[in-house]
Amino acid sequence: MVPSKPPKPELISYNKTVAEILNIDLKWIESDEGIECFTGSKILKSSNPLSMVYAGHQFGNWVPRLGDGRAVLLGEVMDLQNERWDIQLKGSGVTPFSRNGDGKAALGPILREYLLSHGMYNLGIPTTLALTIATTGENIRRESLLPGAIISRVAKSHIRVGTFQYFASQGKYELVKKLSDYVIHRHFPKIISNKHKYFIFFKSVIKKQALLIAKWMSVGFIHGVMNTDNCSIIGDTIDYGPCAFIDIFSKDTVFSSIDTFGRYSYKNQPLIGQWNLVQLANCLLPLFSENKEKSIQMAQEEIDRFPKIYEEYWFHEMKKKLGLQLIMKQDIELIKELHSIMESDQLDFTITFSSLIFICQNKKNSLLEFNNSSKKFNNWILKWKSRLAKEKKSKMEIYKNLEICNPYIIPRNHLVEEAINFANKNDFSKFLKLFNLLSHPYSFNEENHTYYIPPDKIDKNFKTFCGT
Repeated sequence: MVPSKPPKPELISYNKTVAEILNIDLKWIESDEGIECFTGSKILKSSNPLSMVYAGHQFGNWVPRLGDGRAVLLGEVMDLQNERWDIQLKGSGVTPFSRNGDGKAALGPILREYLLSHGMYNLGIPTTLALTIATTGENIRRESLLPGAIISRVAKSHIRVGTFQYFASQGKYELVKKLSDYVIHRHFPKIISNKHKYFIFFKSVIKKQALLIAKWMSVGFIHGVMNTDNCSIIGDTIDYGPCAFIDIFSKDTVFSSIDTFGRYSYKNQPLIGQWNLVQLANCLLPLFSENKEKSIQMAQEEIDRFPKIYEEYWFHEMKKKLGLQLIMKQDIELIKELHSIMESDQLDFTITFSSLIFICQNKKNSLLEFNNSSKKFNNWILKWKSRLAKEKKSKMEIYKNLEICNPYIIPRNHLVEEAINFANKNDFSKFLKLFNLLSHPYSFNEENHTYYIPPDKIDKNFKTFCGT
C-alpha cells in the first residue's frame, strides 16, 4: 500500500513534544526528506506501508468490512523508553477501504485533529497524538473546494474493537487468538504467562475504557462517533472526527451532524462504552473457556461490573476537580447537585470548575462573572467551602490541587472553527496561538481572557462533521 504523492507538499506545523517522545530530530522533520516522508512523497527503506482492515458497528448498525479509508500506516518506531509507536498518514489517498472516496482530507478536519489531540494530551487524557500537518498543494472537493492536507498520527496502537470483530464475524477465531496474543505481548506483557490471560486482557480493556470515558466526562468532551471501529483497544482517544467540547452544560448535548438521535450524546458515552465492550466480549468468548456457557457467564459478570468501575473512576475525577481527597458520604451528592445546578442555570462547564480556585481564595477574577447570577451556584459554594474545611490539607495545598485539575482553556468549538477559517485563507496565526495556549491548559494569564470564555453568542445549531 503506497500513499499518493501530493503535488506540492508544504509543512505547516510539527509538534515538538511528540518529536521528543519519539526521539525524532527536529531538523530532519524540517528537511526535504522529512517533509517527503510525512506527506507520503517518499517511503523510507525501513518502512512497509499498509492500511488496516476492521469491521464495526456504526451507530449500532453492523458493517462487516471497514478499514483505513484515507490512512496509511508507515511503520513503527521505538522511543527512548523502548516503547513502540505507530506512525500513520491520514489524507494520503485511496486505499482498498476507501469505499468510493478519494482518500484525501481537507485542511479543516486535519487541523481539528491536530489541535484536539494536542489539547487532550495536555489535559492528561489518553489519546493518539499528531506529529506533523502539511498542506498538499491541491484543492479537494467536499461541499466546496477546500485546501488538501495530510496529518501524521502517532499512536501506541491503531487496533480497535472493530479489528477483533472483523475476524470473529468470519469465524476465524484462530486469528482472533493471534491478534489477542499480539496485543497482550505489546500492551499487556505482565499477563503473557497467565493461563487466564485472555480473560484478564478483557478485564484490563474494561478498566481502560471506563477510565477514558470518565476523563472525557470530567472535561465536558464529546467524542461524537463512538462506533466500535473508533474504539481503541488500549483505551486511547482515537479518531477525532465530529468531536467537540461542551460550553453551556447540558447532558443531552450532541454536536455530530450525523448523530440524529443522540446515540453518542454526552450523557450516553458511558452506556455506549459498555455496549462496545459487549461486542468485544462476543469476539473473545471462545478464548475464555472451552465451555461456552461458562465463557458467557464470565463475560456477563465483567460487563455487569462496568457501571460500578466507571462510577468509581468518574467519582475520583470529580473529587479531584473539587479539591477533595478524603472520602465522605456527602461527596457524591455534592457533585451531583453541582451538575444539576450547572444544567438548570446554564452554566459554562469549564468556567464553573476553573473559577473555583479564585472563589476559594476570595479573589476577584473576570471568570467569576459567568456564574455570579446563579443563586443556586452561590449557595452550593457555601456547602463546598464547608466540605473543604474538613480536608486535612493546608490552604496552599488545596489551591494547588484545584489549579492542577481544572483547565482554564480547552479547544472550544468557536476557537477551533476560527483557526480553521483563517487557515483556509492561508493564515495560520490563530491556529498557532491556540496550539500554544493548549500546551499549558492549567496556566492562567489575564491577557488571554478571550480564550478562556465561550463566545458572546453560542450557536445552538453548531454541528461538527466526520471529515477525517
